[in-house]
Amino acid sequence: MVATLTGIFGVEHLTLAEDVVQEALARALQTWPFYGVPKNPPAWLMQTARHRALDVVRRQKNFRAKETEIVRVMDRQVSAPDELVSAEEEMGDDRLRMLFVCCHPQIPADAQAALALKTLCGFGVTEIARAFLTTDAAIAKRLTRAKQKIAEAKIPFEIPSGKELSQRFDGVWQSLYLLFNEGYKASAGDQLIREDICAEAIRLAELLAKHPAGNRPQTHALLSLMLLNAARTPARVDDEGNLLRLREQDRTKWGQPMIARGLFHLAQSAAGGEISEYHLQAGIAACHCAAKDYASTDWQQILSLYDQMLAFDDSPVVALNRAVALAELRGPQAGIDAVNAIPDLKSLESYYLFHAVMGDFEWQLNRLPIAAAHFQRALQLAEIKSEQAFLAKRLRECERETGEPLPVK
Repeated sequence: MVATLTGIFGVEHLTLAEDVVQEALARALQTWPFYGVPKNPPAWLMQTARHRALDVVRRQKNFRAKETEIVRVMDRQVSAPDELVSAEEEMGDDRLRMLFVCCHPQIPADAQAALALKTLCGFGVTEIARAFLTTDAAIAKRLTRAKQKIAEAKIPFEIPSGKELSQRFDGVWQSLYLLFNEGYKASAGDQLIREDICAEAIRLAELLAKHPAGNRPQTHALLSLMLLNAARTPARVDDEGNLLRLREQDRTKWGQPMIARGLFHLAQSAAGGEISEYHLQAGIAACHCAAKDYASTDWQQILSLYDQMLAFDDSPVVALNRAVALAELRGPQAGIDAVNAIPDLKSLESYYLFHAVMGDFEWQLNRLPIAAAHFQRALQLAEIKSEQAFLAKRLRECERETGEPLPVK
């Protein structure tokens, strides 16, 4: 809705488009409980936002010069509620155009993905801050700067071509990647997995892959890693919503049709000679999907892929994941040594998975007091209930093995 209205008003009026959509949503909250949910809720919302937008156009004088053209465009749009959302192809194009607007080179690089997540996906400032491992204030500042730049630069609402198109793809891919990650493992809340967000990321990536401008190997690689990871979603939690580790998952629940689609796009990504971080991550996901059980996982290949990933991204998180793969091959002490060798290890101190991984390594070595300390710290940092329950269970296991409560700092 925001993308479609922005296309009508002009990108410089992005905030106005967001405002009228918010008003439509607020009106739905006020009226639907009393009059019932309409037959076609998306169509109702779009029509309500459209009417509100027309009121604004007719009232504000900064639209006076183009009022006739705006009204003509909006009136030209179908009016029947059942038809409003039938033009999914056109609305999909609007979303792609908006995605490329958010990733315009004149918008600061650190604000591009944040703006896309806010505008296209409805993320709140706090959700975006967690995705970027930064503060709410920093994200709010980035969003303000980005919208100011859009207004100043009068960025056109279009999918660019030529050199300008290539300049924007890194931001577009990163935005979709961050969106999927937030759905695959939510940063906060009651649910570990937000399947609606995963589905939206996949839908946008598929739109991009089908578009002539976006039909690129990196797009197919990104879509492949999304599909291959999303296929495992049904087995990642038990019936009560508790987290299940990879070795505990029932692989018969993995979505085979989605795995097939993921492998198809992985094959499509092999065109050309360029390899990206998305290719390597998709390769890792494919290794897991190809294994009939946990014991037959090709950890040597996964370790090799992580070694290549470090050449693209030498972040502590990638190094931590590599240490897990290394431990599967050479034992927990090798994993601990690899973690301790991470150059920027201090940056992981506030990352709950660092402590969860270290706790598991120490558990395997039967150093239970040290393991318990790591699990306790991970429990303090985790924000998802299923993760908290899993870590509390690991703590209880430590106590059960020793037969008494462990002293935990």
